[in-house]
Amino acid sequence: GIKRIINAFGYSKDGLAAAYRYESAFRQVLWLNLILIVLTFILNFDSATKMLLIIASFVSLITELFNTAVDHTSTEKHELAKRAKDAGSAAQLLALTMLGIVWAIALWRGYV
Repeated sequence: GIKRIINAFGYSKDGLAAAYRYESAFRQVLWLNLILIVLTFILNFDSATKMLLIIASFVSLITELFNTAVDHTSTEKHELAKRAKDAGSAAQLLALTMLGIVWAIALWRGYV
């Protein structure tokens, strides 16, 4: 019921706080995306473009949280953990590439 929803929100808040506090990569991606989200509203984009830019930012943040979560599965060197971490890193590379492409297209359409 409602108690479970309240608890889940608390766990999520704790997860975000821990990621921000202990993971510099998450902090960097968060600040980058906060700046981009603010720019989305400052620049003269239509609603659909704003929505797409904001979605791309959230995909990048979500991907970084998944990549960060892999760090906390084991402290030992392990081949499967390395593959999981590498896959998370590759996912973040693709998410940031998508973010860059979406922004480039939006700026090209809106200002060139």
